[in-house]
Amino acid sequence: MTDKSLRIERVKINGDKLRQLRQDAFMSRAELASKAGLHPDHIGRLERGDWSGGSRIDNIRKLAEALGVKPRELIDEE
Repeated sequence: MTDKSLRIERVKINGDKLRQLRQDAFMSRAELASKAGLHPDHIGRLERGDWSGGSRIDNIRKLAEALGVKPRELIDEE
């Protein structure tokens, strides 16, 4: 039996938008990862769209904060 309250909500990130915001901020993937508390490989996968399961909401918030944008600016609306 699975407790639905333990499910982690995932959302698809717009990888092109993430890359553009990172580049506009003159940050490398490693710099963004460090500021957001994530691994640089994770940033690369998100930018390429290789993360088919979506990204956790808390990671989207961390990325948005590191980039100085609102979380909704990173979400893929498709």
